Amino acid sequence: MNHSPRSAQPPFRARVLVLTDLFDARAELGRLGLGGAAAQAIESKLKLRVVRLDGLIQDCVRAISREMLALGGEAYVSQDAGLERAAGLLAGTSAQYVALSDKLAGCGPNEAHAGTEIRRALAAFDGQALTPLRCRERVLEVGKRTLIMGVINATPDSFSGDGLNGDVGAMVERGVTMAAEGADILDIGGESTRPGAEPMTAEVEIGRVLPVIVGLGERINIPISIDTYKSGVARAALEAGASIINDITALRGESNMAKLAAERGAPVIVMHMLGTPRTMQNNPHYDDLMGEIAGYLSESVQIAERAGMPRDQIIIDPGFGFGKTVQHNLEIVRRLGELKGLGQPVLLGPSRKSTIGKVLDLPAGERLEGTLAVIALAVANGADIVRVHDVRAATRAARMADAIVRGWTGA
Repeated sequence: MNHSPRSAQPPFRARVLVLTDLFDARAELGRLGLGGAAAQAIESKLKLRVVRLDGLIQDCVRAISREMLALGGEAYVSQDAGLERAAGLLAGTSAQYVALSDKLAGCGPNEAHAGTEIRRALAAFDGQALTPLRCRERVLEVGKRTLIMGVINATPDSFSGDGLNGDVGAMVERGVTMAAEGADILDIGGESTRPGAEPMTAEVEIGRVLPVIVGLGERINIPISIDTYKSGVARAALEAGASIINDITALRGESNMAKLAAERGAPVIVMHMLGTPRTMQNNPHYDDLMGEIAGYLSESVQIAERAGMPRDQIIIDPGFGFGKTVQHNLEIVRRLGELKGLGQPVLLGPSRKSTIGKVLDLPAGERLEGTLAVIALAVANGADIVRVHDVRAATRAARMADAIVRGWTGA
């Protein structure tokens, strides 16, 4: 007895899609023959955001939470009623946050300010365009691709094992090579900031960095950054040809550093550090790692603005390896995107750091692969600039990560 074969049916499958990008979501809808209203609806769902509120009085946080709940979002408030200030978490779609901000604008001044700040933070987090960095006659486009900052240590005791040992000629040649390999910025430092390092005088530091800056200025056509927290060193470096200030004390080491940067129109990098290089690794502790870093950097941005600096010329650096344990540093890379909400270009400097050495059990000279892994993940999580020793390899890794994260326009 013959039976007609049943038509073959594909096996049932359930597949979880990674549609964090609206372009990908619309493409998936297109495969179903959908668009228009469906695309708008899925866009709001893709932009579900969790926002933390800090520093508001209890009544204000509770009022904001009630409004968010009324809009169909989620809201949670810290339970310690004895505190004057409260913290809260909000969760909702982009449309709900817009509606919340509009609603808060008609409330009291505290609520209205909170609504404005929530909208600003979300716009920055979701890719608000960054302003180019103005480095004298040169301009650096930020946000279109990851910028590479090459490190040149003008010290005889660099932790990284770069082998330069204070040789001015060797340092200049290294900088020329880095520029040819793809560096967008060269960062020159004359004082070691490794854990336990002792400070030195401005005169010694100037004597180390100025010959290198002058020598490089004659042979390269990319901006030079001076890695210092001393305003006297920064001033001398700017006069010699540097155009960016990289301050590990985030403008808190010397009170006139911010004023100097404003007067000279120099972009400034502000970095988070717990303590000083001499003390920073003495059992570093945080109750809220990313919250404390974000708060500290936000205060430094305000210091710079009060001195007359344009906000869009301030770069933030969470300070990978500066007053952090291995676990802290790994968490910074994993949650780096949270700093995008501050609205500033984000720099990360993981190159050859001890965290990589501890994870891989390798000395400084053998940490290239680990460094490149951190760079790729940092780019994926929002880094705009990476500070590295190995420019050629880092440039290639960053370009590949950019092609995946930011898109590729090549043939």
